[in-house]
Amino acid sequence: RGSRVVPVYTGSLDFSIPVEQYFYNRQGKCIVDSVINLTGFAMVGGPATQDHDRAVAVLQKLNRPYLVSVPLVFQSFEEWEKSQLGLHPVQTALQVSLPELDGAIEPIIFAGRDPATGRSVPMQDRIEILAERAQKWATLRAIPNAEKKLAITIFSFPPDKGNVGTAAYLNVFGSIHAVMKELKRKGYDVEVPDTVEELIDGVLKDKEAEIASPELNVEYRMSMDEYKKKTPYAKDLEDNWGPPPGNLNSDGENLLVYGKKFGNVFIGVQPSFGYEGDPMRLLFAKSASPHHGFAAYYTYIEKVFGANAVLHFGTHGSLEFMPGKQVGMSGKCYPDRLIHALPNIYYYAANNPSEATIAKRRGYASTISYLTPPAENAGLYKGLKELGELVGSYQGLRETGRGPSIVNSIVASARQCNLDKDITDLPLEEEDAKEMDQDTRDRVVGKVYNQLMEIESRLLPCGLHTVGVPPTVEEAVATLVNIASLDRPEDGFKSLPRLVAESVGRDIEEIYRNSDNGVLEDVQLRQNIVEATRAAVRAAAMQSANKDGRIEEVNPMAVQLQGLVGIKSPWRQALKDTGFDVSEAELTPLFKYLGFCLEQVVADNELGGLMSALDGEYILPGPGGDPIRNPKVLPTGKNMHALDPQAIPTKAAVDCAKVVVDRLLDRQKQDMGGQYPESVALTLWGTDNIKTYGESL
Repeated sequence: RGSRVVPVYTGSLDFSIPVEQYFYNRQGKCIVDSVINLTGFAMVGGPATQDHDRAVAVLQKLNRPYLVSVPLVFQSFEEWEKSQLGLHPVQTALQVSLPELDGAIEPIIFAGRDPATGRSVPMQDRIEILAERAQKWATLRAIPNAEKKLAITIFSFPPDKGNVGTAAYLNVFGSIHAVMKELKRKGYDVEVPDTVEELIDGVLKDKEAEIASPELNVEYRMSMDEYKKKTPYAKDLEDNWGPPPGNLNSDGENLLVYGKKFGNVFIGVQPSFGYEGDPMRLLFAKSASPHHGFAAYYTYIEKVFGANAVLHFGTHGSLEFMPGKQVGMSGKCYPDRLIHALPNIYYYAANNPSEATIAKRRGYASTISYLTPPAENAGLYKGLKELGELVGSYQGLRETGRGPSIVNSIVASARQCNLDKDITDLPLEEEDAKEMDQDTRDRVVGKVYNQLMEIESRLLPCGLHTVGVPPTVEEAVATLVNIASLDRPEDGFKSLPRLVAESVGRDIEEIYRNSDNGVLEDVQLRQNIVEATRAAVRAAAMQSANKDGRIEEVNPMAVQLQGLVGIKSPWRQALKDTGFDVSEAELTPLFKYLGFCLEQVVADNELGGLMSALDGEYILPGPGGDPIRNPKVLPTGKNMHALDPQAIPTKAAVDCAKVVVDRLLDRQKQDMGGQYPESVALTLWGTDNIKTYGESL
């Protein structure tokens, strides 16, 4: 194929040594354009113990795409070929999951074991696709930006159910517009529409367009001769879909590619699954396949448009969910056939590492994480808001003659709002509060108030994220409040609500318990603590706000103030203004940490990570998951990995799990007449454990 190959070998389990010795010239310049690790192991330490930090440092210095391919070890070639799973789960853990922590991509099988001799036998078709993909990544370094062609693929999310150009938590077209402007700035030949609306009109012609809408712009009509000539597996699709063109993405004579070219950038609409009534059939039916229109779309991108890379835009599409093995695919698996040799870059939501892993292993994607919008309190509305006002009036009139009548109104309104479904011992409407004593009335109102606070404080995503746009103050406050509300014993400080509670001689857990039980004073105290926490965090965030109300960079003076003794910080003053006095010494470690977290939120590398990938560079790996629980998810723009098996469960996860388990066992004991259960069965979900860092575990 014309490449200059630099093969290196070591008997050591530290592969970074030959990398640093042989992949640089005497002047210290890197002489390779892409790297393939054929051991299948992590770069430093092999299968037993790994030093991922050192591996990342070495690869970051090398700054080249890093592919880790895998030889079959626990299976013969025939066993792997017959397996629906593909690679053996143990080998997946050792030789796919662990290298991903180093930033590895594309776990392609390259050799199988001969069942008779036990010798490793090269798999020619897999070696060919591996070599071609490695060369395509390397070529990105050599092609001038003005000549590069990029295909941006957009989806209908949820697949087959949403409007075109949607993705989880993402402002898709606003983000694409930002990407196009950055591409233009970097010298790409791209025609950037003046506004996002012009961009949408060019591709969709209708903002409400769905996947089968006639309004979608047709960029290309592929004849049947061209389709059959350029799609080598087209005949295999006929078992499910009949002869082409079929009914999907078709005008009856040609296969239609929806989208629009903007210079050297093509924005295309990924076709539907094909099984609108039963999309899961693709995952479980052994004979299922993508339809002709789906195959024609990827044939067009690679062999007609001539893309140097494809960017799948947002969570998530359906290529990686097409039929085939789970990991370690063959040349007959449809994700492998569809993506073929195209470098695949994938913007993926940072809080969804589990499905991002599917895209990495089945779609050969190099993921670029994007920040999910901050979670904001849901608030109250309509009847719930009116009920909250009744509770507020009761607190001022509870000991007067109007108290019982207000309680009656609260009970009636609560039932009208269906709160009796959550408050099982809510009095009936025909019961008169005049017959209750003061404590009973307080407890009834307290339980209603607590339920209202629970509804109001439920977290909902705050809008949609736009790639490359700094957060507003409100978005930053929402994120930091949630971060500040968790104890972090591993970092040596308490949560802000706990510090505020301790400042008035109370334990936050006791306040939570009493609030849950309807103790009116503690329901109110809990709400006061929530408001104080928010006020303090807002005071900190405002130190870095610009005139537009956004935070582009963290004010270094604000961070420095946190360490100065004798100066009352804005956050401490905010707490005092809400009636709480917490010492500066107790607040300083927490707010230094919040300052660091804010820096990470602001320092997103979403556009930078994409540009690095398009330049054929190494993308820094990082964990996916909840940035509230683990701020190491930030800054975004990283090549996500799922989890480090040696890092879970965290201490915080154990502490949270203990509370849940204690409550579970108490409930079981209560339901079983004072007896504990003899056995308990648990189902572990990968997604939950990844997001919570091992709480379920």
